Amino acid sequence: MLTIKRLSREEAQILIDGAALKAQEIKVPMCIAVTDESGHLIRFDRMDGGKISSISIAIDKAFTGAAARRGTHIYNELCVPGKPTFGIHVTNEGHFSIIGGGLPVWVGGEIVGGIGVSSGSADQDQLCAEAAIEYFYAQTGMKA
Repeated sequence: MLTIKRLSREEAQILIDGAALKAQEIKVPMCIAVTDESGHLIRFDRMDGGKISSISIAIDKAFTGAAARRGTHIYNELCVPGKPTFGIHVTNEGHFSIIGGGLPVWVGGEIVGGIGVSSGSADQDQLCAEAAIEYFYAQTGMKA
């Protein structure tokens, strides 16, 4: 039998809060999604002014971070013609994202979820996702 660690709704909200704080600081309203370890949505928030087109992108980034267990920015570098992972961006019914801003959430060496942030540039989205994870660890006392 497997024992699975998974983010709670409250922990997912902490991640959203951390991303939103950074988004406010850089003045870019974001769409923020948090998934469980399998990539299924736990919580979502669209800040006032977050792009409508970024709703599904944020969810896909969180899915990819959790399910693929790597940041979406890593796949952006690997998913180019001639590389072995080229084409991965069209798998999983198109939900696999290679745009920066999606990260896995680790606790105690295990994936417990994913976060996806979208509405700014890929660098801005990545910055907010990283800030969310740092905020999560600071608020919960948990460690990767």
